[in-house]
Amino acid sequence: MEDDRTEGKLKQGEGEVQEKWGDVKEKVGGDGDADQAEGKAKQGEGEVQEKWGEAKDKAGNLWEKGKDAVDGDDDKPNR
Repeated sequence: MEDDRTEGKLKQGEGEVQEKWGDVKEKVGGDGDADQAEGKAKQGEGEVQEKWGEAKDKAGNLWEKGKDAVDGDDDKPNR
């Protein structure tokens, strides 16, 4: 779960660098459109992966709370 969040942030960073590289290429007279587009796409993919990791963390936390609630009932005598 933490891995998805970390990898997502890394992809976003890679995408930002690639997009900036496309900007530099444009400034020196080259064609940076492909790098800019791919960089933006990587950023979007990274954002989705990061959010996916956050959602999995929340689901895992809810699961653990539910298990704890059920396990906590075992300690009480039946009436």
